[in-house]
Amino acid sequence: MAIPVIDFSKLNGEERAKIMAQIANGCEEWGFFQLVNHGISEELLEKVKKVASGCYKLEREEGFKNSKTVKMLDELVEKNSNERLENVDWEDVFLISDDNENEWPSKTAEFKETMKQYRAELKKLAETLMEIMDENLGLQKGYIKRAFNGGEEEQETAFFGTKVSHYPPCPKPEKVIGLRAHTDAGGVILLFQDDKVGGLQILKNNEWIDVQPLPNSIVINTGDQIEVVSNGRYKSVWHRVLAIPDGNRRSIASFYNPSLKATISPAPELLEEKVDEGKQFNQEIVYPKFVFGDYMSVYVRQKFLPKEPRFQAVKAV
Repeated sequence: MAIPVIDFSKLNGEERAKIMAQIANGCEEWGFFQLVNHGISEELLEKVKKVASGCYKLEREEGFKNSKTVKMLDELVEKNSNERLENVDWEDVFLISDDNENEWPSKTAEFKETMKQYRAELKKLAETLMEIMDENLGLQKGYIKRAFNGGEEEQETAFFGTKVSHYPPCPKPEKVIGLRAHTDAGGVILLFQDDKVGGLQILKNNEWIDVQPLPNSIVINTGDQIEVVSNGRYKSVWHRVLAIPDGNRRSIASFYNPSLKATISPAPELLEEKVDEGKQFNQEIVYPKFVFGDYMSVYVRQKFLPKEPRFQAVKAV
């Protein structure tokens, strides 16, 4: 079983209705799908691969080799223990955003210029995807973007961040996980994953399914806030990354999240009685109305725990 692959170049052609339906299915039935022919040039994507891998080698690898996680695994192996490492991830990761540009890696040639260009393209793609979700959900164009920007039409307060991760070869992948299972806290996530090294899995029907590497595709998934705005029609999905014995998995995840001050709640239009294509959707209010910053305060403590209690724990407004 493979997650859906959608040819995004056909969105504005004769097959628009078909592509819109495929994206609706990807959101409703999977929570994950891959876009090919998404409009981001292969030249730019190749540069992103080059600077990300170069940055790891030049600025990150030594730090990972001396990290607490590596030392903990070494100790476990030395003891010949049958235990697994819990509550840690076999991952090197850093965050870049417009807010921390002075902290971006500075030794890797063309890193900053390339990633700024890439992030601008990804942000436009995220906004296009949110408009598609608006249309598929029967919401006014721009509804999700406005909600994430605190209801503002002009002022952009939503957060667009990018996590640059590497999952280095692991000598004992059965004893540690690359990234523990979780759902994503925010809105729309756009992942540029490794062409060759797999390891990403999603949970579907209680079974872990590989997200197949596909050269220069962008993997899309919906976060917890899209689940809330859609009143549960688009669920955020559990996913994890396995540790791999060979190959250094590169993973660049960008996410369009609400402003910390934005108030998030199910869209009122989705609470009206409605039957769409023979499907009866749940019209009850399933989720509380809350400020996203309050949700994040809960999420940082409960990221790897069951999702539903997070919605119950957040302070309703």
